[in-house]
Order: sequence, then C-alpha cells, then structure tokens
Amino acid sequence: MNPSVQNEAAIAALLIAPNRELAQQFTATLADTHGFQILADLKSYPPPQTLEIRARQLKPDVVLLDLATDLAAATELIRFIVGLAPPVHVLGLHTTNDSQAILQSLRAGATEFLCAPFDPAIQRGAVARLRRLCAPEPVAPAATGQVIAFSSAKPGSGASTIATQTAFSLQRLTGKRILLADFDLTGGTIGFYLKLNHNYSVVEALQHAEHLDQALWNSLAVNHGGLDILPAPAAPYAEPIDPSRMSMLINYARQLYDWVFLDLPAVFNRTSLMAIADCDRAFLVSTSELPSLHMTRKAMNMLGQLGFPKERFQVLLNRVDRRADIGASTIEKLFNCPVYSSLPNDYFSLHRVVTLGQPLGPDGDLGKAIENVASRLSGTLRSGSKSVPTLHEMQAPILQT
Repeated sequence: MNPSVQNEAAIAALLIAPNRELAQQFTATLADTHGFQILADLKSYPPPQTLEIRARQLKPDVVLLDLATDLAAATELIRFIVGLAPPVHVLGLHTTNDSQAILQSLRAGATEFLCAPFDPAIQRGAVARLRRLCAPEPVAPAATGQVIAFSSAKPGSGASTIATQTAFSLQRLTGKRILLADFDLTGGTIGFYLKLNHNYSVVEALQHAEHLDQALWNSLAVNHGGLDILPAPAAPYAEPIDPSRMSMLINYARQLYDWVFLDLPAVFNRTSLMAIADCDRAFLVSTSELPSLHMTRKAMNMLGQLGFPKERFQVLLNRVDRRADIGASTIEKLFNCPVYSSLPNDYFSLHRVVTLGQPLGPDGDLGKAIENVASRLSGTLRSGSKSVPTLHEMQAPILQT
C-alpha cells in the first residue's frame, strides 16, 4: 500500500447497517484501506430525530448506509441526511452492484456507492473523492468558550436555580465573561427570578442566528450582576426550534464568552437533546425523591442508548437531606455513574435571593456547595480549602440501603 495514502487521516464516519454480514464485510477491509474511522455502528435504521442527535453529537463527515436491507427506507434517510447542517455526505453500501439501488441513492443525494466484496482499490478511489469534498477551508484558530448545559428528568428539580447560581458563582470566582441562556421557551423562569425587564429573549437570538454580529448581540443580551443573560420569552413560545439555528447561536456565543451556560427544559425534550449534543458538558439535576430518581434513571438509560459518553454527562443531586433514608451508594448504583456533587436543601436562603432578585452568596451550606461546583468546573478549587461535604459524607451516619 502507498505509505502516503496510509498516513492520510481517516474520514470520520457513522455506519448504519441492519445487514450485519454486509457491515462485517465492509469493516474487514478498513485495516487495509485506512479510509474510514467508524465513530458508531447502528444496527438498524434510526428514526430521523435520533439520527440527527447522533450526527450532532458525533459530527461525522460521512454516513455509510446499508442500501440492501430496505432501499426505500434507506432512500428516505439519505434525503434527511443530506439536508443536515453542517452537511454530511452519504456513501451507499450494497451486497451487489445493483443498478436500481445506485440510481435511487444518487438521485436522493448520495455521493458514492460501494458494493461487496469492497475491492480495496475501488474503495480508495471513493475515499479520495470524499476527502476532497470533506477538506475544510483553512481558517485561523480561534479560542472558544466552554458550553455547559443544565437539565433535569423531572421538572421542578431545580436545574434553573443551579444553572443561574453556578454562573454567578463562577463569574465571582474567575471574573470571566459568562453567558446564561434560558432555552426553556415555554416555562423559563430565570428572567422572572432575576426581575429582568428586557424587550428581547433567546427567541429573537435564534431568529437572527444567521446574521448575528456584536451590535445586534448587544441589543439582545442583558447584563445583570456581571453576567450576560438571554432570558426565555415572557409569553410561552411553542414553535419548534430549528436545530441548525440553535447550533449557530451556541457556536457564536462560544466566540464571545469564556463560559456559556444553557438552562434547558426536561432532558426528554427534543430541544434539550439537540443542545446537549453541541455542549462540552451537561449536568442532569435530580432530587433524592423517588419519582425524580426514577425519571433520572430512565433519562440516563436513554442518553446511553443515544451514545452520549458518560464522562460528558453527569448528575447533580439537589435538595439532599441528611435524614434521607436512601444511601449514596444506592443512588450511584441506580444511575450507574458517580454523583458529581450534592447540594443541600436550603429553602430559606433561596427564598431570600429569589425575593430580592440577587445572586446567592458563598455563605451558608448551599452557597458553599454551589461555589464548590463552580470551582471544580473552572479548576480553581484551592488545595487545602474546605469543600462542602460529599454525598457520602452527608449520609455517613445513615444505614446504607
């Protein structure tokens, strides 16, 4: 094999192949051709919404699609894939050199076609053409901010409160530029809690996502307590969000801010899943009440099935009571992952700051717990400093269930 071909970067690809024999035949050739890096292998044709989430999460350049199992279903997927933004190319796979499959797939928008036994020379030619199509335009590297999402499985678990107070705490600790955006378009409460009086919301930012600039952004975002905030609309907004506009908005915010905090609706919402796919880290907020724990477990299972890596998605346990009769180890086994942090129940402190529309200070158990989360996020936790008790420490006297 030509060493220069071997040294070229493999094309990032998502494989969708219900025909497992066809998939095995194709992947067996990759050791020789070095043409594709398989990011994920789907064993059935996914629904469009699931496919869009996987594409936004994995960011493949190419989808390798089985045309042999169900040509009609595969053709519909091709039409959907080529309409994604940013664009994704499709390479059709078949057991034979089927002229009808070739014609239908190319008409639907596929770029290339390969058939078994997947001759290495023919495959290298297709890879070379795809590399030219996928080659990015040279751009100067730009520093980008971190995007952190906060969501919950059960509404009312406190995700909005934690997102808001962590953002204020992080700004106080670091002095960095921070944006807090409320994407709960039907029930967002950040603007209400902070007593914001502003004519625009995240909806206007989404509607103008294609031509955002500094002047327009300054009119859309409102500064409060050192944070820039895009509140939810005052009246519930029920129209579906265009995922491409949401990605444009998030990516633009990355260029302006060191940290971008997204307050999202419940994690089962399509908007939340799309946003999480564009984030660097996401937190799922749960309380220790059984209904919330049950829904959080369902959410964690769903996220695992969608391919979200566990290291990017973590649990925050809110309103923890020292007298709770469910142990820390039990909760972590329930979620099949460690709890990132636990936050004590402090109703009176929260009631005071919400009434006044002010940030929660570092005093008190809840304030210290929030500051601990912000410190861990920023890496500013000082050695020797006293951190808040962990979930295990808070429940040490409790008989583990």
